Amino acid sequence: MTDDVLVVHGGTPLEGRIRVRGAKNLVSKAMVAALLGDSPSRLYDVPKIRDVEVVRGLLGLHGVKVTDGDEDGELVFDPANVESASTDQINVHAGSSRIPILFCGPLLHRLGHAFIPDLGGCHIGPRPIDFHLQALREFGATVEKRPEGLHLSAPNGLHGTKFALPYPSVGATEQVLLTAVMAEGVTELRNAAVEPEIIDLICVLQKMGAIIKVHTDRVIEIQGVPKLHGYTHRPIPDRIEAASWAAAALATRGHVEVLGAQQADMMTFLNIFRSVGGEYEVTDARPPKLGDPGQEGGIRFWHPGGELKSVALETDVHPGFMTDWQQPLVVALTQARGLSIVHETVYEQRLGYTEALNSMGANIQVYRDCLGGTPCRFGRRNFKHSAVIAGPSKLHAADLVIPDLRAGFSHLIAALAAEGTSRVYGVDLINRGYEDFEAKLADLGAHVERP
Repeated sequence: MTDDVLVVHGGTPLEGRIRVRGAKNLVSKAMVAALLGDSPSRLYDVPKIRDVEVVRGLLGLHGVKVTDGDEDGELVFDPANVESASTDQINVHAGSSRIPILFCGPLLHRLGHAFIPDLGGCHIGPRPIDFHLQALREFGATVEKRPEGLHLSAPNGLHGTKFALPYPSVGATEQVLLTAVMAEGVTELRNAAVEPEIIDLICVLQKMGAIIKVHTDRVIEIQGVPKLHGYTHRPIPDRIEAASWAAAALATRGHVEVLGAQQADMMTFLNIFRSVGGEYEVTDARPPKLGDPGQEGGIRFWHPGGELKSVALETDVHPGFMTDWQQPLVVALTQARGLSIVHETVYEQRLGYTEALNSMGANIQVYRDCLGGTPCRFGRRNFKHSAVIAGPSKLHAADLVIPDLRAGFSHLIAALAAEGTSRVYGVDLINRGYEDFEAKLADLGAHVERP
């Protein structure tokens, strides 16, 4: 495990500029969508992260030729020879990502059958695939559970349906979209997720020839079409990574400019960031012209000095405060005066990372009660899903073991903010969602090294 550890010398404010590329939560889904086309697709600004490698490998196993384009971060997908992959080959990727479940609809359309291995991802709650399987059955798929995974078929083809999600699950909404676009007839999805990454996936599918209407009140209507073609797309930037660096700037009393960050997709985060006492400035992009090289837009985040203020926040589906934003921000909240309250309503087991923060000197108590007014699925179900953070706390160095992707980045932020030298184990997990994070840390003046 010695090659999967980062030594972090804390106490230095992060200062400088980094850039975020396409959103992890869109790029991998757009890659899967390429399976549906009858001609090549081209995707730009693809980050070099582990999830992209997994999807690229799975596409290759199914006969999709994936090549690097001329531009850095450009991938080209040729789905001309889609074929079945053996269960042994697919099982190589078992447990490394949850993306394989989204191959179901496209593979059923292209091949008439699909195999899904055991699914991985971060351990932040069960995140059952029941919503996915129920939706696929509604379209006419049959699902057979075997020891090695799930075998799906569509003996009578896939047909449009009316379907209401019990909860606006992002993954299940993506499943419905990727399946409905070529299902015969009209599909109506109620209580759909409407995150920016979902809307961007709809843009990808519309470019391919899909007919999708986004109505009010979380209703999406999809009219099935007999065929789709390839797309050319530049994805929205990663708002989770942008917020993570913003929280790192705040926790270390630094100043970080995040090129590519977009205000519109981060409005809820920016409101909380300002309420805590952080400052930011949005820079709009300026196209190049004669005598002017132009400028890439982004957002500058900094700690203005003085004390940070405590806040009460609740995570929620879009347009609420994103669950992936709370872990990095909580590190900054350990430096705020007073009691901050965080009510996690999306994932029931997402506060386990706070134990490590307490070992570094933070004062965080977790509760089973719903400490907030947002309707919550976890009330009275014995999950510790609310936290009270008392601050400010002086953080000190510690040995940390990363449990999941977002908690991992929060542990890294805590080590950067703490006095002394910490050892952070399992840092390669951060590569699942943060491109070149060690190089970016170096660009921001952090003192980190591999032992």
